[in-house]
Amino acid sequence: MRVFITGASSGIGAALARHYAAQGASLGLVARRAAHLEALLASLPGPHAHYVLDVADSAALAQAAQDFVARFGLPDVVIANAGVSVGTLTEEQDDLAAFERVMRTNVLGMVATFQPFVAPMRARGAGRLVGIASVAGIRGLPGAGAYSASKAAAIAYLESLRVELHGTGVKAVTIAPGYIETPMTAVNTYPMPFMLPVDEAARRFARAIEAGVSYTVIPWQMGLVARLLRALPNAVYDRLFARAGRKPRGLAL
Repeated sequence: MRVFITGASSGIGAALARHYAAQGASLGLVARRAAHLEALLASLPGPHAHYVLDVADSAALAQAAQDFVARFGLPDVVIANAGVSVGTLTEEQDDLAAFERVMRTNVLGMVATFQPFVAPMRARGAGRLVGIASVAGIRGLPGAGAYSASKAAAIAYLESLRVELHGTGVKAVTIAPGYIETPMTAVNTYPMPFMLPVDEAARRFARAIEAGVSYTVIPWQMGLVARLLRALPNAVYDRLFARAGRKPRGLAL
């Protein structure tokens, strides 16, 4: 098996890398932080490739994809996991740059990750294109306008991609995690129900990817919560969440 993963230097990406490497997969690992990525690579069994780049750089991503295919062949699974989260407020002029960065990374970075692989996977008639979204994309969270918007956009984009690929043998898989023990959640000071250890989350993600599910929330308990929240009238939702805990502004991971 060949697996290409962005955002691989920590958190969910690193856990997925460990999981697939243990299964004997050849990996293409993408991340911005060279030291973290090289430390992960040194801990993994088997030959792999790593690429230090920002997913907002579509040209660099395309070059990495080309190099991986030349060395290992077309991947069976591509996981667009790279993402940043930052507390934002629309009234703060300084936060416009944060909105732009989050959307560029979490949405356009996902598109740029998949783009080099779609046509060859379609020609082969098989493959998995996996986007890591979030339950934060199901309803807008206060103080997280950029992150919620980016994940809502990712969910809609992945659905469009799924329909475009219908009948080709290539499956677009949307995974919307709840709370996972990662550096991204470690800074949160509010309650995080149904928190999953990151390695257990990776195992569940891999099962969903293998099954080719179109959309899933992990853990399933957060899926139930998300459905309930989606069903709430706006007036009720607004009252309940107006004072919800918020991620600190200016902190991006």
